[in-house]
Amino acid sequence: MTDLHNIRRDYQRGRLSRADLLADPFQQFELWMRQALAEKLNSDPTAMTVATASKDGIPSQRVVLLKSYDHNGFVFYTNQHSRKGKEIAENPRTSLHFAWLTMERQVAIDGVASALSRERVEQYFHARPKASQVAALASSQSQAIDSRATLEQRYQQLLEQYAEQQVPVPEQWGGYLVTPNRFEFWQGGEHRLHDRFSYQLAADKHWHITRLQP
Repeated sequence: MTDLHNIRRDYQRGRLSRADLLADPFQQFELWMRQALAEKLNSDPTAMTVATASKDGIPSQRVVLLKSYDHNGFVFYTNQHSRKGKEIAENPRTSLHFAWLTMERQVAIDGVASALSRERVEQYFHARPKASQVAALASSQSQAIDSRATLEQRYQQLLEQYAEQQVPVPEQWGGYLVTPNRFEFWQGGEHRLHDRFSYQLAADKHWHITRLQP
């Protein structure tokens, strides 16, 4: 096995103090997202890990792309018959995680996922590149398949079938809004003394900010 014990680096790009933080976590996220986009990261700055759990508490996670956000929450699209879709139906508590590691930053968001309206889903679906629309129609996400060749054959058949037609939105394809109740902003620090701040939504609907030990 590869020896990983001595693989490490120090974090020296910046510090995060209470005075740096905006009172509104959505505005703080917007600031960091804009900076991540401006950084022109090699990886997609809109990529986020979506963690879900079954009704029995068995967790799973995967990376998807954030497609929009505002003060209502964070939106992504997927096949609702996928593992994550089935788990959200059983247990809507969901966690999102952004890893902007070249900036030595992370953001974690906990909340509750709810399905988007069909109208909104269809509007976004038809705004996607046609090849992506056909791919969504061709794939029964998370289901077993005998080979990649079978999937590619199905994709090519549908691509030809809908070459001059509008691709129908798959019935099982949809989107989710994750409404947050907690944010955590992490800035790497020297000697592993990282700066961490949580925003917790209180009963009074205000966000309470707390510094956390690293």
